Amino acid sequence: MLGLLAAVLSALGTNLSFLFKQRGALAAPDVDARHLLHSAVELFRSKWWTIGWAIAVVAFLAHVAALSLLPLSLAQAVLSGGFVLLAVLAERYFGFSLGRRQWVGVSLVAGALALLGVTGHTRAGGSANYSIAAMILFEGAAVCLGLLLVFSGRFDRARLQRGVLLGAAAGLGFGVSDVAIKAISGDVVAGLPWVALALSAAVFSFFASARSLQVGEGVAVIAVTSVAANMSTILAGVLVFSDPMGRDALEVIARTAGFVLVLAGAALMPAPVRAGDAVTEDAAVAAEAAPTAG
Repeated sequence: MLGLLAAVLSALGTNLSFLFKQRGALAAPDVDARHLLHSAVELFRSKWWTIGWAIAVVAFLAHVAALSLLPLSLAQAVLSGGFVLLAVLAERYFGFSLGRRQWVGVSLVAGALALLGVTGHTRAGGSANYSIAAMILFEGAAVCLGLLLVFSGRFDRARLQRGVLLGAAAGLGFGVSDVAIKAISGDVVAGLPWVALALSAAVFSFFASARSLQVGEGVAVIAVTSVAANMSTILAGVLVFSDPMGRDALEVIARTAGFVLVLAGAALMPAPVRAGDAVTEDAAVAAEAAPTAG
């Protein structure tokens, strides 16, 4: 029960902190990869970013408690249940207006996560035992995919969704950190090699998330970031820490369907990209680069 309470508090705090940080990131200067320390200072000079970060710290402590007390896949399923709070808080208190497409996406994700939670029959407390080979392969793949998402913004079509792509990369970074934390929680001494990975992934996600909130549509970016973080750690629970997919074939099918529905719901959150949009943006960039007449 303590682990479940920690997971619920973490879910609420995480979504609330994201909305505050989104407001603060827009008020701060653009994040500059060449001057990361200066960018961090400017972000914390924004009142709303600092408030959001303070809430995020409390949510993170609750998150760590949940990861330590619950099986990883169950912990992340409960944490993901707070996803539906994002839409409600965003519309009611932060001035966002969600379209039908986004509400369908939120509903799909919420329903799928509930399905994952209901079918997540695992032993109490969960196991932090893991396969080193599986850990290396999973974390390495997540890091490579995250970097690919970051650099995909160089392509014209991907540039229109660079906020969402950066958000997904940040989410994967959060997931990498969570998986490392779970490994450390089982045996601090044996898990020491993963401390550097957890810290590096957290720093990367800090800046990637901040930039994504500056260049992307708030709710879509936050939603995709959350889905990427939660889905990566749920999968790690199964692939790395051997959390069971189900007790029988029906549960396995249900959980697999849950994974698919989460991805489908996340895909509905960003606005669709049209070919004409790319032409419009390229023209705008060219106009900004052109010298002013006279």
